[in-house]
Amino acid sequence: MKRVIIGLSGGVDSSVAAYLLKEQGYEVIGLFMKNWHDDSVTISNECPWLDDSNDAMLVAEKLGIPFQTVDLSEQYKERIVDYMFNEYEKGRTPNPDVLCNREIKFDVFMNIALELGADYVATGHYCRKGTIKKGDKKVYQLLAGADNNKDQSYFLCQLSQDQLAKSLFPIGELTKPEVRDIATKLDLVTAEKKDSQGLCFIGKVKLPDFLQQQLKPKEGVIVEVPKEQDIFNELIPEFQAEEDKLKYLSRKIDYKIDDGKIVGKHQGAHYFTKGQRKGLAVGGTIEPLFVIDTDVNENVIFTGQGKEHPGLYKKALFVTNEELHWIREDLALKVDETMQVNARIRYRQSLQKATLHKVGSGLYVEFEEFQSAITEGQFVAWYINEELIGSGVIS
Repeated sequence: MKRVIIGLSGGVDSSVAAYLLKEQGYEVIGLFMKNWHDDSVTISNECPWLDDSNDAMLVAEKLGIPFQTVDLSEQYKERIVDYMFNEYEKGRTPNPDVLCNREIKFDVFMNIALELGADYVATGHYCRKGTIKKGDKKVYQLLAGADNNKDQSYFLCQLSQDQLAKSLFPIGELTKPEVRDIATKLDLVTAEKKDSQGLCFIGKVKLPDFLQQQLKPKEGVIVEVPKEQDIFNELIPEFQAEEDKLKYLSRKIDYKIDDGKIVGKHQGAHYFTKGQRKGLAVGGTIEPLFVIDTDVNENVIFTGQGKEHPGLYKKALFVTNEELHWIREDLALKVDETMQVNARIRYRQSLQKATLHKVGSGLYVEFEEFQSAITEGQFVAWYINEELIGSGVIS
């Protein structure tokens, strides 16, 4: 009998995943990951991880599976929190959920599970795993979840073949309503529970509040750059080489304060991210202001009016070799090769047609259509049909 250790988060998805594994005849053990216990940072009085671990325990009892809690907060702080602050200070916007899967759930947690004699680790993600044979080698595929509305493959875009080999995603073939149905029929305490929002470790805390407690506020100016500004209207030069064109399309415009007018003040450029609209507190514009760029060295936020502002749009992005990752190593491009894919630059975005271009220093992703708010530090993931084959950090 194969042993599966499932990360029980106290939510409905992992609860139903545990039940399905048991139905499939696995020996199932539930483990709750405690990733955070610095109470000075949990802003609300509710202690969500306690409620969650309690719910997870009740679910395990109901399903008749053994349960324990593991404290991963030390590794979490080192690998996720410190990394995030480091990125924010550089003016990049990291994605904690993608990192949490790569560094914690499918690494630290997986290693604990394997030490406990597990054959597999399971989670309540909405995605599927495929297996194909290439020659005499097994190759694992990360496939989108059957529920288009809830597909979470993007969050797992940094997994490796070794990690996928040992992973199971029991609810990947189901839709969210079906999952809730099963939980209701089983009378699980998590059946009606709302999906968790916010960071995957601090419970009810919102990211800016959390950042504010860690990064020192520092007053700077907000500049509004008009859409008519010359930088947006320059003629596209003729390029000798494809790589020069891609470099141009993915370039970061170097904004200066006198490209626009000062319209307000802020408490720290590192709290803001491209495409952000809330939190600027500048009134009196015809259309709302959006952040089109931040300069953390000079501590300036550049903004533009309206979500059609040209400063928000780019057609290409770049990923360095160090931050390039192929789930399907067998499909990895060599220098000068290209590939037609569908890609997304954020979790909820619908897939966009794009071409990958491999160059010496990394990989360009060139989109067919302009993309809004391509943000440094976030992940781009690319697919062929419903299979996620690679990803990288936008540089």
